Amino acid sequence: MTQLRIIFLGTGGSWPTVKRNVSALAIKRGSEILLFDCGEGTQRQFQQSNLSYMQISKIFITHFHGDHFLGLPGLIQTMQLNDRDAPLHIYGPKGMEDLTDHLLTLGYFRPSYEIISHDITNGDEVEFEEYSIHVLKVKHNVPAFSYRLEEQQRPGKFNKPKALELGIPEGPLFSKLQCGQTITLANGKNITPDMILGPSRRGRKIVISGDTMPCEEMIAFSKNADVLVHEATFDSELEDIAKEYGHTTAAQAAEIAKKADVEKLFLVHISPRYLDYRVLENDARKIFVQSFVPKDFQEIEVPLKK
Repeated sequence: MTQLRIIFLGTGGSWPTVKRNVSALAIKRGSEILLFDCGEGTQRQFQQSNLSYMQISKIFITHFHGDHFLGLPGLIQTMQLNDRDAPLHIYGPKGMEDLTDHLLTLGYFRPSYEIISHDITNGDEVEFEEYSIHVLKVKHNVPAFSYRLEEQQRPGKFNKPKALELGIPEGPLFSKLQCGQTITLANGKNITPDMILGPSRRGRKIVISGDTMPCEEMIAFSKNADVLVHEATFDSELEDIAKEYGHTTAAQAAEIAKKADVEKLFLVHISPRYLDYRVLENDARKIFVQSFVPKDFQEIEVPLKK
């Protein structure tokens, strides 16, 4: 079973404060780290966490406001100073490739390891070996994306008594069936995986909203997610200001979580005006009880469904 953890490296919005750095969220899946947004100071957040930035394989930028991408130059240079040689992939809205080129030519720095940037667009599905990243265009005052990490379906539970009853000897043939392969017994009988395995089981699903106003598309995009990480820059009393600047209130994020039937909602991109995060947490919990405002460096594990 591949362990999957979410680490909140930066939960604040606009500018860093003493308690919250700006946007950065890491998903550690096995030995791989996926980084979503990279606000200024993200490399230092890594150094104060239990993570190694050398394990980052891919970075996904939601949009090009400074509090979401200005940490890239420092992080990229620090990786080189620590002798990184593995390629690094960076994904983002149209302009990501040009922006990366500019960032990599600041000062006298030139990367010695390969950096591959990708312009992606609404509706894209980027496939990897065991999971995919889905892209949704959202409503902000600049082009902006939400991302959904979705693991592949897992094989159904292996029915060992049934396998033995059909004359399948324990050992390599068990493994082949569990990997979805058809086997042939010594008597010539073919055994297909569906004869032994139960119904397939869905993998985990995590959604990161980035900066956005409330949008109906987010409900379908987040449907039945294990975790929805949604911006909640303001509380309900400042709904007009949230709308003016292209943001969401805690209550509006909770409405989306409730309609999408997610398991847990984590509220981020907290405005520096809030010295007490419970104002936002309580605002959301009136609508969706499983709402939380995480602190920087908080970690949560996302278990597989049994």
